[in-house]
Amino acid sequence: MKIKTNKINSANAQIEAEIPKATIDANIEKIAKNLTKTASVQGFRKGKVPVAVIKKQYGERLIQDAEAEALREVLNKGLDELKVEMSALIGEPNISKFNKGEDKIEVTVMVAMRPEINLDKYADMVKPFKKPVISDKDVEARLEKLADSQGKFVELKKKRAAKNGDSAIIDFEGSVDGELFEGGAAKEFALVLGSGQFIPGFEEQVVGMKIGEEKIIKVTFPESYGSDKLAGKDSEFKVTLHNIQEKVKVEVDEAFAAKMLAGQDDKSLENLRTQLKIQLENEALSKLYNDELKPTLLETLVAKINFDLPDFVVEQEIDVSLNKKASMMSEDEIKELRENADKLQELRETFREDAQKSVKATFIIDALATAEKIKVDENEVMQTIYYEAMQMGQDPRAAYDKYKNAGYLPAIQMSMVEDRVLTQILNSKIKEA
Repeated sequence: MKIKTNKINSANAQIEAEIPKATIDANIEKIAKNLTKTASVQGFRKGKVPVAVIKKQYGERLIQDAEAEALREVLNKGLDELKVEMSALIGEPNISKFNKGEDKIEVTVMVAMRPEINLDKYADMVKPFKKPVISDKDVEARLEKLADSQGKFVELKKKRAAKNGDSAIIDFEGSVDGELFEGGAAKEFALVLGSGQFIPGFEEQVVGMKIGEEKIIKVTFPESYGSDKLAGKDSEFKVTLHNIQEKVKVEVDEAFAAKMLAGQDDKSLENLRTQLKIQLENEALSKLYNDELKPTLLETLVAKINFDLPDFVVEQEIDVSLNKKASMMSEDEIKELRENADKLQELRETFREDAQKSVKATFIIDALATAEKIKVDENEVMQTIYYEAMQMGQDPRAAYDKYKNAGYLPAIQMSMVEDRVLTQILNSKIKEA
């Protein structure tokens, strides 16, 4: 058997081989003899089946098994020459060429290895940054907002027009082009004015209405509205205001603090302010991380850490992007691509750069997770999905099964690893303001 190897780079290699017909024939004989010991063939006792009968009974399967064994030998010998361990391979070897001739089989096998990534100076790529500053004014604003959320709506002591912050009890009936639309009507609906619960412009026009007043409110649905039938459409709502309730302000005092800190040892107003400040700091830091620092850090790592990428992984990522694009194309566009290989290849290439960056980022995060000793097990993924489902009022088990059956769990796990890796690196660079 002739074998020739070529290590293209640290992540890709090629093994070329010529498998003589004699090797396949020898493999067939060996496999057939082994089958004589276990095969059950009518008319023969087990273990006494002649080789000739086995060959006749299992003809094509014997050839396939013999070729598969020869390919395994090609792979093993090729990896030995390349000095690559089987455990270093990523994915299944790809047989890019398999030409069967009368006296030999010419075969080419492409293999991909886990990239070698140098992380010696990754910490130096992260610039120190100042922790967000929360002022006393910010804390007081949050305290007032918390107190406002605890307020109760009561009947007006003196009749007046509706204003922001009131709960307006209304009937409404919406139409587009004179026709009522589904979900556009309700009776005695309690709308808190200024809450942004309704589409832009609606609540502002209820402000100023008086009890018993009827009014036609004209608004335009946003282009991004969830219903295609309503998105961007001009509409009219017939609104009747039945009642107005105002919110009773809750005093911010020690009694209020004790209620908010129920179950804690220190129920003082000072401790409530301290905890609100910590909450605001965490929120500001989380926003800074997610909106700015994490995306920038990942872009920096991808730009500055260079290594060879396994070709087949990049191609798989391109396929994902191509399939996503195809799902948004018309039948005529898809037909054109099927009939024009050059145009299909041209479209594939438009995704290559982003695919390379995405694959590179994945390997970098994986390497950093090892360096930072970060792991996310399946149980943690389940707990995260359960928690988010409960927050949204969904069945946790059904949500988990949905993600699992769709094959999304590995992606969710990788996303959690990425978040923890970047957070841990950034946490080491925080400077107090």
